[in-house]
Amino acid sequence: MTLAVKTAAQLTALILAVVAIAAAPMLLDLFDLIELTLFASMAVLALSLGFIWGFGGILSFGQTAFFGLGGYAYAVAAINFGDSTPAILLAIALPAAFAALLGYFTFYGRVSDVYFSVITLTVTLILFNVVNSTAGDEYRIGDAALGGFNGMPAVPTFNMPFDPAAVLEPEASWYVAAGTLVAVYVLLRLLLASSFGRIAVAVKENEVRASLLGYDPRLIKLIVFVIGGAVAGLAGALYVNWGAFVNPTIFGLALSAQIIIWVTIGGLGTLIGPVVGCILVQYIVSRIGTQQTFNANLILGAVLIGFVLLLPRGLMPTLQHIATQAGSRLAYMFSRDNAGRAIADRPAGAE
Repeated sequence: MTLAVKTAAQLTALILAVVAIAAAPMLLDLFDLIELTLFASMAVLALSLGFIWGFGGILSFGQTAFFGLGGYAYAVAAINFGDSTPAILLAIALPAAFAALLGYFTFYGRVSDVYFSVITLTVTLILFNVVNSTAGDEYRIGDAALGGFNGMPAVPTFNMPFDPAAVLEPEASWYVAAGTLVAVYVLLRLLLASSFGRIAVAVKENEVRASLLGYDPRLIKLIVFVIGGAVAGLAGALYVNWGAFVNPTIFGLALSAQIIIWVTIGGLGTLIGPVVGCILVQYIVSRIGTQQTFNANLILGAVLIGFVLLLPRGLMPTLQHIATQAGSRLAYMFSRDNAGRAIADRPAGAE
């Protein structure tokens, strides 16, 4: 596939995505639209791990740490400021700063990949237990009571920028969540197409060779990790906006495992894969949860095992491979037919 064809295909997919986002409120009822809003919010979280793991080689078991920090930062700021605009900015900045601090000590401390995964998992557990222990009235930040295991109810949802009186309706929240998902995807795609993105992938492939070329793998991985933390924090704000509620389960290990499953099923090393994997798994979970005949977890486990065994590279890389093979075969058949016609049309006696 040539660069021009690939670019045209990407632009067509982007246009179709924008059209689908615009048409969804007219085609779906309110319940389905709200459910899709949740899917889009969680897909942003899946993108955060898909980016740092698939293109930075950083397997983090603790993306929910940044997701939860973003959610709580948004909730606390929205209650105190009464405006979602600075709250959203804080939900991005705080997880990014925390990722910078954590990443600095781990990457510059030469912590190996396995221990890094364990550290991120431990940080998530620590945050869960800390927030879970803030049930007393004394645990508050300004006007926002943290609520401990009960969480923080009645969190103000998104409003128009710097206009707290103009609260967004569910349809507008859908546009924000889905639009954010598309915007984050496009920005990450552009970042990967830049020189920094190519360097990040080079560091993932071979740190020693990248360092011999004059790059600092620790700094590159730190920047990638910070970007992933910021995206996860933004996803936390979108999630809290969806439910107007946040509690310590946002740091839970179950969600941490789900994010890895989303990326694995969708396809590691792609950006669209984590999005597709997240939406697919979330849809399956919501549908099998409505029936009482079979155990929902058993069905989900069987589906996940089937995906891993039958599509070890992930759904999107497998589909791309099939499409590439089909295109190559069509091109070969077309060139062979043209060659056959050229020979048939050649004048008699011509060499």
